[in-house]
Amino acid sequence: MKTPLIIIPTYNEVENISRLIPVLLDLSVKPDVLVVDDNSPDGTGDVVLEFESTGRVHLLSRPCKAGLGQAYIAGFKWAMDRDEFDPIVQMDADFSHKPEKVVELIDTLHECDLAIGSRYCSGVNVVNWPLSRLLLSWFANKYTKLITGLPMEDATGGFKALKREALEKLDLNNIKSDGYSFQIEVSYKLFNSGCSIKEIPIIFVDRHAGTSKMTKSIVWEAVWMVWHLRFPWLF
Repeated sequence: MKTPLIIIPTYNEVENISRLIPVLLDLSVKPDVLVVDDNSPDGTGDVVLEFESTGRVHLLSRPCKAGLGQAYIAGFKWAMDRDEFDPIVQMDADFSHKPEKVVELIDTLHECDLAIGSRYCSGVNVVNWPLSRLLLSWFANKYTKLITGLPMEDATGGFKALKREALEKLDLNNIKSDGYSFQIEVSYKLFNSGCSIKEIPIIFVDRHAGTSKMTKSIVWEAVWMVWHLRFPWLF
């Protein structure tokens, strides 16, 4: 039986990661945790190293801040170089993704290749976002579904679990996007490769500590990425 691996990208998440790792290690599925840290000046990486003695926590340090998508790509490659990990889970460090939902995501993989923790598959389940941010996210997902045809209500969410064999279908060197568009691109390419997708409802609670990494450039990248994905011959 292989070991689930949870990949968490971080930049200045020292307060959150110190609380999150013990909770994840205590889950019934007994996962390993890989933190991909972009040389956080607040010492996030140093805190992660304090857990390495457990044998289940790993730190992948990158020299500088280089984007969420590429952090996940680095984590995916790290996982694929090690046969013992399956499935792969991706989640944020800020407790907006409830750790206990990891178990349900992994269980859902008995029915599909890619399991999505969805904010919108059973209404709108987002807490503590300003209305403008909520509307942006909701309309972005409707727009994505319309253009790409993805059978998902939450294509921009970052709480996912996927089978190793699904990840093997991705050309990781050919994924260049970040932020919202990274989540869309991965799901779209997995779906087009024949992977089945299932969403489970989650309640998304805005971060406990730290600051959001959302920028206008991330939003605009997602606006154009869906057209690149759906009509690549036009670009």
